[in-house]
Amino acid sequence: MSCDLFPAHPQILFCSRSSSPDWEEPVDKMSDSEGSTHPPPTSTSTSTSASTSASALHPSAHTTHPPRTVSKGPVPRPPQPTQAARPTEPPFIGDTYMSEDIPPQTACPDGVRGHVNNTEHGRSFLPGIPVLQWAPHATREQYQRLSRYPGAHGWQGVDYNMLVETLSVLNSSANRQLLDDWKRRGDKSVCIRCAVVGNGGILKDSKKGKEIDSHHYVFRTNGAIIKGFEQDVGSRTTHYTFSTNTLMNSMRSYAGAGYRGPPVSEETRYVFLPDHDRDYLLMKAAATHTRVERGPEQGQDPSKYFGEGVSGEELKMYHPDFIQLLHVQLSHPAFESMSHICTFVSAYGFMTPDYKNYSDHYYDSSYHQVGFFINHDLRMEMNLWQQLHQTGLMRLYMHE
Repeated sequence: MSCDLFPAHPQILFCSRSSSPDWEEPVDKMSDSEGSTHPPPTSTSTSTSASTSASALHPSAHTTHPPRTVSKGPVPRPPQPTQAARPTEPPFIGDTYMSEDIPPQTACPDGVRGHVNNTEHGRSFLPGIPVLQWAPHATREQYQRLSRYPGAHGWQGVDYNMLVETLSVLNSSANRQLLDDWKRRGDKSVCIRCAVVGNGGILKDSKKGKEIDSHHYVFRTNGAIIKGFEQDVGSRTTHYTFSTNTLMNSMRSYAGAGYRGPPVSEETRYVFLPDHDRDYLLMKAAATHTRVERGPEQGQDPSKYFGEGVSGEELKMYHPDFIQLLHVQLSHPAFESMSHICTFVSAYGFMTPDYKNYSDHYYDSSYHQVGFFINHDLRMEMNLWQQLHQTGLMRLYMHE
């Protein structure tokens, strides 16, 4: 599977079929040429499969029902042939999911959830699958099930005791709600407007900053450089999504352009996409205001990334079942998670059919051709955004 966490620019955080184990390292996987990495989709079925995700989950506030495991879900794709030198993916990914009784956060009659059942994407709606994991999920039963799955798909390679210790700090209702402050910031509105902002060059000189900031929630990821570009990309970040590996890669690769780390503000929430045990270790250290115990970040102070005042309630972590669902449906974490809780979704800074007219990033000082990555099918992502835009499930910014 290929995953580059949130849509922060045309090469960051997307989930697609790839046998590369390094899906979380977009900056290390550039191909030599555009044509040799990912040919355009050759069939309608691939594009349709890529877009069947606009509807799925809806994390929300309070549930009194214990989690349960269900087997019903999209039919998992058959194992695909892989090159002998590359690892294969378990054929059972996506065979079972946890299900919870989760009420919606808003009674808005319009928006994605109301519209999706009138489109072809409605058949992929699976209510109740948790988007985020938190303390009650760390049980022996769930560990036995999810420890079969590698990487972001499960808890394979994550020690049970460490898992329990980490998730134990995610013990408030805020940790299981992506929009934990909605009641406080709702503006008496019953509909939730969200923007997901990529790093694509299409945003340069777009003057979309005020429009982006006018949304209730603004999602960004990875090398999101804001300072100096507020007029085009806005200044607010309510949710920053990342894996520890993509965060460290972004800080190395985009330092020259001005990236110094995640945005830090009182309204910012930090959403981990856990791919290694290092994500759980960093999460625990950040929540407890201690240094990282071990691993590549051993001894580091998390406040350098999330600020001195970050609290456990501001930290969140994607649930492996949610990532498995995206894998089966060839969807995108950013849009998928927002479509479950936001009633209106707008996307800015993503690849469009005229991508050659724009530099790779909006912060490039000179024109750079869009880079194509072995572990990120950009053309499939572009087709997905176009389809969601055309069906009215989201609004995609395209140069006019």
